[in-house]
Amino acid sequence: MYDRSEAPACVREFLDYTATIKGRSENTVVSYFHDLKYFLRFLKIKHGLTPKSPFEDIGVGDFPDGIIKNVELVDILEFLHFLSSERRNSPKARARRAVALRQFFKYLTNNKQWFEVSPAQNLEMPGVKPPLPKHLTLEQATELLSVCGDGGGWMGARDYCIMTFFLNCGMRLNELVGLDLHDYKKEREPSAEERTDYIKVLGKGSKERIIYLNPACIGAYEAYLTERQKLCVENERVRFEKAMFLSGRFKRISARRVEQIITEKLRLCGLDGLGFSVHKLRHTAATLMYKNGVDVRVLKDVLGHENLGTTQIYTHVVNEQMKRAINNNPLAEVKIKKEDE
Repeated sequence: MYDRSEAPACVREFLDYTATIKGRSENTVVSYFHDLKYFLRFLKIKHGLTPKSPFEDIGVGDFPDGIIKNVELVDILEFLHFLSSERRNSPKARARRAVALRQFFKYLTNNKQWFEVSPAQNLEMPGVKPPLPKHLTLEQATELLSVCGDGGGWMGARDYCIMTFFLNCGMRLNELVGLDLHDYKKEREPSAEERTDYIKVLGKGSKERIIYLNPACIGAYEAYLTERQKLCVENERVRFEKAMFLSGRFKRISARRVEQIITEKLRLCGLDGLGFSVHKLRHTAATLMYKNGVDVRVLKDVLGHENLGTTQIYTHVVNEQMKRAINNNPLAEVKIKKEDE
């Protein structure tokens, strides 16, 4: 994770609070740690507390509380300028570090009462234009499913089910590999029309959500489950394995193995080398759902986004496609001739 001795007590307390009380992931906690180290190194340079040395070598474990307690907004703005001019940080990196500082000083204000008002309260985030998420077209997604459906046996059924879940539900990679058999639930089965199947998914920050399954997902899962149950007869280990998706060794499939499977399927249908990946399948599912009328607020819940702003990127994707459609109209360059022409 991180060497706790490299952080002053107030930073360690903030990181513990972020992990345990706020429930943030380990990756988020580690990211906050590195971002705050950057800021404290900058303050050491500004206050003459360190000899000239490589920036990365400046230790902050002994950083005095008194300087942190006197931080003002101007210090944070100078730090962001330093990141841009001296460290050549991108707008995205500066925005991420600004978020870490805002959360840190919010904690010091509300939980430790070091400030009456957080010095980062009025901090404006560096402008970052988010890139439009790359995704497959409907035709490409259909072809990818077709390639997965060509495989036989339990592995073929597994691969097809995995691909179907990704493209229909927009799951994250870690969410999918973390699924257990008992996460699949059924409600009422008097008829196919009234049947409701869903999966309980553990998303970012250990937040659980429900994803309802469409007929394609149900069919793919039942086909895989039938093949998986056949393995129970041949291999006793499978009988006691709770993981939904198995590797060739009959253990929980790894994220790396799923990435390899997706890469191979993309190659088989001629989509390799185009920048597609497992995460792009999530973007594909989200884009296709939004294009076909799913409200962005509903899409937010399906994808497990914490903020609506994250989901709204898919509205821009469709807007760009609409713009291209208009520009590709053969009449796009036709103009009315003026009398004097």
